[in-house]
Amino acid sequence: MKNDLMFSSKSDEWATPQDVFNQLNAEFRFDVDLAATAENAKVPHFYTKERDALSISWSGDSILDNLPCGWLNPPYSRGLCARFIAKAAEERRQGFMTVMLLPARTDTKAFHTHIYDASTWHPRQGIDIRLLPGRLKFSGSRHAAPFPSMVVVFEP
Repeated sequence: MKNDLMFSSKSDEWATPQDVFNQLNAEFRFDVDLAATAENAKVPHFYTKERDALSISWSGDSILDNLPCGWLNPPYSRGLCARFIAKAAEERRQGFMTVMLLPARTDTKAFHTHIYDASTWHPRQGIDIRLLPGRLKFSGSRHAAPFPSMVVVFEP
């Protein structure tokens, strides 16, 4: 089979392609990586499994000192990914900007609940969707992802 461990349930920890991060970081200047390991964190301030970003207020966390913009390449398992999408939407309403790399799964409940409003045919308020061309090759993976990707910006 062409796909490797990345596309099984054995691991959710795959680093963002550096060129994708660099392009977005040049635009947004990220202050915190909201889902990382010590090995793949993209900025000096980061959350890990042990310092769980889902249980902390990003806009009010004292370690962030009210830093304005977070990078988020969440675990891609459906349950965790949906929880991170909901958290980014919640934090947007609290004044925190999140830029998130996601599989372009436009058929999911999380997509329609927090990102896109099908009744208006537009992204929800404060949401910018950027569809990426081709298939990303994540750092540490031998092959390109078997799904398209998108960047979703949750603007306060």
